[in-house]
Amino acid sequence: MDFTIDRTPWSQAAGDWLIVGVPENAAIEGALRSLDEALGGSLVRLQEAKDLTGKLAEVLPLRDVRGIAATRLLLVGLGPVEQQTDVTLYKAMITAARHISTKEGLRVAVALPTHAASGELPAEWIRATATAMQVGCVGQDLYRGERARFAFQHVHLLMPESSNEEEAQAATAAGFHIADGINLTRELVNQPAQVIFPASFADRARQMAEAEGLSCEILDEEALNRERMGALLAVAKGSDQPPRVVVLEHRGGTESVPTIALVGKGVTFDSGGLSIKPNDGMLTMKCDMAGAATVMGVMLAVARLKLPVNVVGYLGLVENMPGGRSFKLGDVLHARNGVTIEVHNTDAEGRLVLADVLSYAVDRGADYLIDLATLTGACVVALGEDVVGAFSNHQPWCNSVLSATRRCGEDTWQMPMYDHYAELIKSDVADIKNVGGRWGGAITAAKFLERFVSEKPWVHLDIAGPAFASSSKPHREGGATGVMVRSLVELLSTFDAPIE
Repeated sequence: MDFTIDRTPWSQAAGDWLIVGVPENAAIEGALRSLDEALGGSLVRLQEAKDLTGKLAEVLPLRDVRGIAATRLLLVGLGPVEQQTDVTLYKAMITAARHISTKEGLRVAVALPTHAASGELPAEWIRATATAMQVGCVGQDLYRGERARFAFQHVHLLMPESSNEEEAQAATAAGFHIADGINLTRELVNQPAQVIFPASFADRARQMAEAEGLSCEILDEEALNRERMGALLAVAKGSDQPPRVVVLEHRGGTESVPTIALVGKGVTFDSGGLSIKPNDGMLTMKCDMAGAATVMGVMLAVARLKLPVNVVGYLGLVENMPGGRSFKLGDVLHARNGVTIEVHNTDAEGRLVLADVLSYAVDRGADYLIDLATLTGACVVALGEDVVGAFSNHQPWCNSVLSATRRCGEDTWQMPMYDHYAELIKSDVADIKNVGGRWGGAITAAKFLERFVSEKPWVHLDIAGPAFASSSKPHREGGATGVMVRSLVELLSTFDAPIE
C-alpha cells in the first residue's frame, strides 16, 4: 500500500473515497464547514434529518457527490467530542476501511480530525489511523476465488495546516509498521494446518528475520532433546510433523537494558491428542498457534520501528495429534527444569509446551517474561470472547502490561493467583499434574506455568477468546484478530526499566 500525507483541503482531495470523521451532536464547523459548503450544505441537511448522528463508528456512505474531487464520500461517526481518543478513532477508522474495501485498486483519502480542545492533531491519532487503514482492508479470505476484501492501492492522509509534516510522516510510518505486525499475525493464524506446521512456521520466521535484521535460531528435534524439553517433545510425539523452537532476537538496547522475553504457544493444530476433541471443538484449532504468531508479529513491528529495547521472541511449535506414539494419560513427563508432570489430559498440551520454553527463556537470560497462549476454554467461560485474561507473579510488571493494553483499547482483565489454586494441580505420583479439575481452570493453568519462570517477573496472557473471532463485526474481521500486537508494541515502546 502506498501512502502520502499533506495539507490538501478536504474538498480538493481526489480519490475513489474521501473518509471524513464527524463528531456526535456537534456543530458543523471548521474544516467540516468548508466541506459542507463545497457539498452545497449536504452535511447540515443530513444532520438536521438525523441521518448523520456522529455516533462512534456509525457510517454513512454517499456514492454520488458533487462539488468535491473525490468520487464518493464516507462519513464516519467519531463519538462525543469529549471522549475522543486514539482508541475511539481507531475503531471509527477501521470500521470505515472495512466498509469500503470491497473493490480492488481503490485510492482513499482520509481527513484527519483535530483534538477539539487544542486544535492540534496528536501523533498517536495519525498512527492509529494509519494502522486502521492497513488492517481494515485485509480479510481472512486467503483462498476464495472471489475475494471479499482488497488492500487499498493508495491512502492519502489529509492533515491540518498546523501539523508538523515530519512528525506526521513518522507517525504514519509507525502506524503502518504496527499494522504489518498485526496482519502477519492474522495471516499466520488464518492459514490452515496443512500450510502452517512447525517446520514451515519456523521457515517463515527465519525468512522474516533475514529480511528485518533479527537474529534467528531454530532448534530442531535433536537440539530439543539436548535441551531436555521433555514436556514439549511429549506433545509432539503423536504427529508426523517434528517440533521446532524458534528464537528471534532484537538487541536495540545497550547491555545494561534488561531483556524482555515474549513466549508464544505455537500448537499449529490441536486435535486434543488421545483426549480427542469433538468435531466442533476441533474445527478452528488451526488457531492454537496464535500466541506464537502474535510474538512473531510483535517482533516484526519492533524490528521495523527500531525500538531501543532488548526483546527475544520464543516460539514453541508442535502439532498435537493422536497416534501410536502419542503421549498418554498417566504418563509422567520430565520438564526441562526438572519438574515432573503427570498427564491427566492430553488436550491440556499448551501449558506443557510453554513450560519448557519458559524455562529455556529464563536460562537464556530473560529479565522479564510475557507469554501468550490460546490456553484455556475456561478463560473464555470466565471473560467471554473479547477479553484477554492476565495472570502474574509480579504486580508492578503486570501493571505495566495492563496499562499498555488500556492505552490501546485491548480489553484485559487480571485474574487472581492465590496460593491455594496450586493445591489443585498437586499430583500423587509426580510434582504436579497438567490439569486441576473443572473449577478455576484458567487459573490452575497459570499456576502450572508459574512453576517454570523461576520467580522472574512474568505475565501470562490467555488470549483464547479474542485471538480468533467467530464472526465479523463492522469494526472487526472474523477469524484471526491480531489481538495484543498493538498493546505489546506499546509496552515495548514505552518500556522503562527497572520495574520495582
